[in-house]
Amino acid sequence: MTSDTSAPPRRLRPLRRLGALAQLAAIALVGIGILTTAATLFGTGIGLALVLGIGLVLIIAALYVAWAAAWLEHERAEGLYGHGIPPLAIRASGQPGFRGFLRTLWLQFTDGAMWRGIGSFAIAAVLGWVVIGATSAVVTGVGLAVSPLGGAAGGRLPVLGILVTDGWAVAGGILAVLVSLGILFGVSLLDDLLTRSILVPSREAVLAEQARTAGAQRAGAVRASEVERTRIERDLHDGVQPRLVSVGMTLGLAQQKIDSDPVAAKALIDEAHTSTKAAITELRQLARGIHASVLDDRGLDAALSALAARSHVPVALDVRLDERCSATSEAAVYFVIAESLTNAAKHARATEVRVVVRSRDDAQAGRLIWARVEDNGIGGARVLPGGGIDGIMNRVLAAGGTATLDSPIGGPTALEVTVPCAS
Repeated sequence: MTSDTSAPPRRLRPLRRLGALAQLAAIALVGIGILTTAATLFGTGIGLALVLGIGLVLIIAALYVAWAAAWLEHERAEGLYGHGIPPLAIRASGQPGFRGFLRTLWLQFTDGAMWRGIGSFAIAAVLGWVVIGATSAVVTGVGLAVSPLGGAAGGRLPVLGILVTDGWAVAGGILAVLVSLGILFGVSLLDDLLTRSILVPSREAVLAEQARTAGAQRAGAVRASEVERTRIERDLHDGVQPRLVSVGMTLGLAQQKIDSDPVAAKALIDEAHTSTKAAITELRQLARGIHASVLDDRGLDAALSALAARSHVPVALDVRLDERCSATSEAAVYFVIAESLTNAAKHARATEVRVVVRSRDDAQAGRLIWARVEDNGIGGARVLPGGGIDGIMNRVLAAGGTATLDSPIGGPTALEVTVPCAS
């Protein structure tokens, strides 16, 4: 498996190379403590796993101490060498409740990028001790080389411990300095090579991840369209269709009575007219649920303002967007908020909803739209197959984003979504 070499390596200047050696020495001093702490927490947690859940807490602590070490190594290597290493992020299942929490822990535990970071961190700690030893050898060699100036020509060679005196002290000291400097230079090159080999994803891994993401987005799009089609069919079958059938029957009765009882016929026609206007309103609302024209014409801010104005629950709307995003991204955020407002009014018995929408920048994903909808209702919202929340979750997934639902019994309910601006 070969590494992706699309990102050209950064050539280190002498001062920067000295900084790399200093970083390795620092990792040597703190790395052993970090790795020992993680191993101790994990081992103790395994031993106490059956004691009041204390062991589970320790195992979780060990996991995130190890993640912190991996994150530190990713940031060090990328900031120093610029290999194009993807930033390390905490994994999340996006599922609510204790089951979702356990799945989050499992995803984090099986995160290959984290374990590669831990391995690279451990290797850096070992190289750091080599740096400390070689630096000490340089100081000792310099002392040997200048020892005749102090009147005491002699000493022991670093590492080897061989006693040298008189003229051999100067030669031995110079040789020790040169060899130690060569070791330091070689360690800096080796660290560059190892971090690139370990932390930079291979081209095959990148392509596999892209294929997995594309497959997940396609599945989300298919699922979202299926849920939307089912909703449209249900609304037509349960709402508009019976009303139009009633209009037809009412007009038929009016036609029968128009000669014998014009007054009754007129009343039936008025009833049919009222029902027709109601059906038109329902069709308009149904069409708005399929596509919001104001979203295309005036953007997400205006569309959300119109949505909040129509809401049966008071909405505190706070939208701050720097620029327009793709139609897919804006539609995903719009329908997430629309469904959340509907749920707050119909199911949560909320008296207030707060909606916050922001533009954000991400080093890897670029420009993002982040939105949070929170109501003060009774909570207990769940993602049910074929339900409204299931539909918006899949719509967000199809747009390449993520969604997190937090709705404990008793409330409040909070839904957060993050969608790439250009999807």
